[in-house]
Amino acid sequence: MGSSIAIITARGGSKRIPRKNIREFCGKPIISYSIEAALESGLFDEVMVSTDDVEIAAIARRAGAQVPFMRSRESAGDYASTDDVLLEVLEEYRKRGREFDTFCCLYPTAPFVTGEKLKKAAKLLEKADSVMPVVKFSFPPQRCMVMDGAGELCMKWPEYAQTRSQDLEPYYHDCGQFYFCRTAPFLEYKTTDLPHIAAMVMGELEVQDIDNFDDWEIAELKYQKMMSKRTGNEEGVSDWK
Repeated sequence: MGSSIAIITARGGSKRIPRKNIREFCGKPIISYSIEAALESGLFDEVMVSTDDVEIAAIARRAGAQVPFMRSRESAGDYASTDDVLLEVLEEYRKRGREFDTFCCLYPTAPFVTGEKLKKAAKLLEKADSVMPVVKFSFPPQRCMVMDGAGELCMKWPEYAQTRSQDLEPYYHDCGQFYFCRTAPFLEYKTTDLPHIAAMVMGELEVQDIDNFDDWEIAELKYQKMMSKRTGNEEGVSDWK
């Protein structure tokens, strides 16, 4: 795979869940799960956190990550994209004499990511430009309803009304956990949405958007269930190592 870096993107601003990136999740700051997964995988020459926040930086270092520089004001704003942050990080490392063949962008609120999953993604990357974890929509989007001009419900695509669910094409969406990319095509296109993306299909139990406090509680329940399945301990996660 050549040289590789894990980049965990964790800015300080979070409006819906204050201090979201370091909020306690099942007993420890949620960002620590992403750091530990990256370190556990053994894939990376560097595991770093890109942040503009000194408290996040301190917690990241205690969890074993590097924070060699702070994020710029431009890439820490509300309108900066993940791609902007990644470009800034890779350029800063280049200035310091370090370049990487591949990188993994890990989100700081992705407790379902494990070292084994990252190793699986690295294997998929051997034949792709990037790897994206996805999950199938639990309800067929082809059966969705919309409001008409009079405010009444109607099917968006009535031609699928009598089609069996198992005969409908499955649709997938991004899990919002990580992107594993080859650096050269990323720098060419300046996006993780590269021409050749390998899908890593995840189960519903290991996926949860965390946008509000209800999402947070659901994610903790899913995480505990996932860990209990790994250990055979249905009462909790205390036996998992």
